[in-house]
Amino acid sequence: MNSTIEWELYRTFLGVLREGSLSGAARVLGIAQPTVGRHVAALEAAFGLALFTRSQTGLLPTEAALALRPHAQAIESTALALERVAASYGDGVRGVVRVTASEVIGVEVLPAALAALRRDHPDLKVELLLSNDVQDLLQREADVAVRMTRPSQAQLVARRVGAVELGLHAHPDYLARHGTPASLDALAGHALIGYDRFTAFLRPFVKQWPQFGRDRLALRTDSDVAQLALIRAGAGIGICQVALARRTPGLVRLLPEAFSMPFETWVTMHEDLRDSPRCRVTFDALVEALSAHVRAGSPNQAPPA
Repeated sequence: MNSTIEWELYRTFLGVLREGSLSGAARVLGIAQPTVGRHVAALEAAFGLALFTRSQTGLLPTEAALALRPHAQAIESTALALERVAASYGDGVRGVVRVTASEVIGVEVLPAALAALRRDHPDLKVELLLSNDVQDLLQREADVAVRMTRPSQAQLVARRVGAVELGLHAHPDYLARHGTPASLDALAGHALIGYDRFTAFLRPFVKQWPQFGRDRLALRTDSDVAQLALIRAGAGIGICQVALARRTPGLVRLLPEAFSMPFETWVTMHEDLRDSPRCRVTFDALVEALSAHVRAGSPNQAPPA
């Protein structure tokens, strides 16, 4: 096996995996389609393995390609981290910082904080990765992360900002049409908004609140942002962060004594980045923004006028 395989071949390999065709990978990577083909052929020759098979719908990865994928992604993450670190050297706060958070936090909470951060540090560039999957900070898939679970790796710097509470909410228009449920059992007569794919994470949730079994949901989506939009549109009763619900005038919280889900919220980064000016100021800005968000959802906080 060739021990000096160039990174560019792995980059092309990932492009074909993601796009499912040579032409799609060429378009995304900004190189010619014949070059993509040569890269794939060179990698297959170096490994002595077939990585793709042709089908009517495009190129299908072989079992070997799927096994190689996470390792190629790790190389990609390291290469991007190298670029971010190299770009950050010089006087002042500058360079690229990659932030990851859940969809709803990234859309509803972080934009104002990041806008203020850029006003204070115009040479700072921010990459915002929104996903409910936990990105691996040890593999440098991101520099700073907002997480709704306590980080377990010893190599991470972590700051707890408090508990974000989730509750049941509905728009007044929906309640005017369908009435207000007086108990959890009464939810059976209402249009419930919730998840689509059932995961291991949801198993204890449904065990505690069987009213939210998948077959009982009238509107299903795995996007927290879409669920929030449906609640705000008066489509039904759903679960959202109390602090976000308080931003929508008139949105009603239902059965707070019977339904409350607190999520511990943390801002984290790799310990090697604690002395990086770009990561330090970003970390501090997110801690401040998330702390204010937690306070906005607390019972003692008055709703906005």
